[in-house]
Amino acid sequence: MTAKPLLNLRRVIALALSLAVGSFTIARAETTSIRSPNGTMVADVFKPSGPGPFPVVVFSHGRSGDPAERSNMHHPLREQYVSYWTQKGFALVAPIRPGYGLTGGFDVESSGSNNCTVLPNYNRTAGQAANAIVATVDWVRQQAWAKPNKILLVGQSVGGLGTVAAAARSPEGVVGYINFAGGSGGDPKLTPGASCHPEVLQDVYANLGSSNRLPGLWFYAANDKFWGPDQPKAWGAAFNAAGGHATLNFTGPSGSDGHHLMTDSPGLWQGKVDQFIHARGL
Repeated sequence: MTAKPLLNLRRVIALALSLAVGSFTIARAETTSIRSPNGTMVADVFKPSGPGPFPVVVFSHGRSGDPAERSNMHHPLREQYVSYWTQKGFALVAPIRPGYGLTGGFDVESSGSNNCTVLPNYNRTAGQAANAIVATVDWVRQQAWAKPNKILLVGQSVGGLGTVAAAARSPEGVVGYINFAGGSGGDPKLTPGASCHPEVLQDVYANLGSSNRLPGLWFYAANDKFWGPDQPKAWGAAFNAAGGHATLNFTGPSGSDGHHLMTDSPGLWQGKVDQFIHARGL
């Protein structure tokens, strides 16, 4: 007598899951190792179905100011974001950079600001993150399942800053990049909406713009608790004035903290990203 109600319950659960996930298929992650100048990185690899070769997104994660949170980082991508790319036929490679989580090692990306008591070295943060990203691009180009000249860089927060810095090196095979809320020096708890010495980072972005020839797409939300609404506009303006080629998108608010618009508000960026990748022939 209980078999039929139980079966119906399972159907209801299955339907709820299908509605929550949508029509896409979740790709399973493979774990691999990638050499970088600061040690071997653990990386997640997601591939769509089929033999390939596939265009590839190299994704770069953000950074917590808490050492314990940095050391506990495991898998930096949410399933729904992975599915956005894999259903378009992209593979994703998401390395955990040196100094974080499963990769471990020294915190080479520290700006040395010590809670903004000294002038931060954002060049070091950007450059070290870029080292890991370029090493990942080099690894991707050697994989039989990857299209070696169809690589897109995508980064969030400090990973976004590192992505801009990596793009400035014009790594072989990279056709463009996307920067979500890129920056460094924010503390939403102590100084919400006001980062540490943003003028220093503005100079870093200007320097990167002077050598960056790849097309870029930048996204910042109005209620970003790390940077606030105004500093990203100054960073983007300095970058493009120096010669950069970024299409700047300053959106309305996203959730309770716009710093997470990449995962919290796909409606604010998916249409523009679709146009961007189509224009790159991806």
